[in-house]
Order: sequence, then C-alpha cells, then structure tokens
Amino acid sequence: MTTVLVDSNVILDLTTADPDWYDWSTNALTRCADEAYLAINPIIYAEVSVAFDRIEDLEETLVPDFFRRLPLPYEAGFLAGKCYTMYRKRGGAKRSPLPDFYIGAHAAVSGLTLLTRDAGRYQSYFPTIDLVAPNSR
Repeated sequence: MTTVLVDSNVILDLTTADPDWYDWSTNALTRCADEAYLAINPIIYAEVSVAFDRIEDLEETLVPDFFRRLPLPYEAGFLAGKCYTMYRKRGGAKRSPLPDFYIGAHAAVSGLTLLTRDAGRYQSYFPTIDLVAPNSR
C-alpha cells in the first residue's frame, strides 16, 4: 500500500467544519484511507494543534492507528530550505510559512502522495510529488 501525507488544511477542514471545504476534505480523506495508509509528520501535528486547547483532544483527532506518524528526513529540511529560497527570489512574501515547503519536501524525498486542498505551491516547487487536490474550487 502507498502512504498519503495528509496536509494540515484537510484535517483542519474536518475539525472546524469549514463551510467551504468540509465536504471535499471529508470525501478525499475517506477515498485515500480506503486505498492507502494515512500519515502526518511533526509539522502537520503542530499546525493542527492550533485548533485545540488540550493535547488530549488533539490526540483523539490524530489517532496513531489512523494517522501514521512519520519522522522528518533531514534531506527534506535541505530541500525545503532550497525551495523556500527560490520562492523568496521569485518575490514570495516573507510571511509565507516555511512549514509548507517542509511538508512538500517530506513528500518529495520520501516518495509520498500528498493530500492537500492547496496544490499551487506544491505543484510549482515540488513537481515530482503525486497530489490529491481539488481541480478547482
């Protein structure tokens, strides 16, 4: 079975019942869970944690039996830094989060599919990764 890295925006869509993205994210996550292992990394864990007051509630949402917890490869850190540097040279705003580059780099160096609803940056800077993303909003 393949492994799908689940971007924090998809998980947050479910936990916050996002009115625009809840249905798409629920359906995409369900389809991926039927066909692959689902995974997160420490950055995704941290980004999702902002929606919770208690770690116990976060742990109930990110159940390790459902979301495999993958370590971050050091090679992903190098690639994330290089892609972020390229982004800045192209005029990208400083406020853009380096974590997105790290998530994309993790998927790229580990050969993971990425489930996200924000495909633009990943397609631009990590063209080799397989994405599960909406074609249009």
